[in-house]
Amino acid sequence: MPSTDPVTIRAARPDDLPALGRLGALLVRAHHDFDAQRFMAPGPHPEDGYAWFLGTQLDNDEALVLVAEREDVIVGYIFASVEPLSWKELRDEAGFVHDLLTIEAMRGRGVGHALLDAAIAWLFDKGMPRVMLWTAEANREAQALFEHRGFRRTMVEMTIEKESRRD
Repeated sequence: MPSTDPVTIRAARPDDLPALGRLGALLVRAHHDFDAQRFMAPGPHPEDGYAWFLGTQLDNDEALVLVAEREDVIVGYIFASVEPLSWKELRDEAGFVHDLLTIEAMRGRGVGHALLDAAIAWLFDKGMPRVMLWTAEANREAQALFEHRGFRRTMVEMTIEKESRRD
C-alpha cells in the first residue's frame, strides 16, 4: 500500500455537511460521466441534495459516515450501513459500503484504504458476517482498491433502456 499522508479518519459531524455535499456531488457527476443512461443526472445543485441525504444518516445507529481530514480540510469520505436480510437480493444481513471518495490529489496515498478499512472494521464490529459493495463497471481504479482489500466479484448488473430494447 502507498504511504498514507497524515490524515485523520473520524466520524462526520453536521458542520462537515457542506464539504460532504461537494464530495457527494463529485461522486454523482463521476457516475453520470461513466454512463449517463444508467446513473442519475447531477441536476443544478447535487451538493445540496447529497449534503441533505448524508445529514439524514449521521444519527442513524445502523449507518456510518466517516471523513478523512488533512490539515483541517476534508479530503475524502465513506458511507456504509447495515443492511437487513433481503429475499429480493438473495442475501443475508450484510454490511454495505455505499460511497467511497477521495479528492483527486489524495488518490494513491492510502486515504481510500484507510477509510475502507475503518468502515469494514465498524461493520464487522456490528456483527456483519460480510461486507458488500457495488462499483461502476468503468471505475477500474475503485475496483483495484476493492480487490486489493480482498473483495471478490459476485454479481453483474445489466441494464437496458426502453429506446434500445430489441423485440
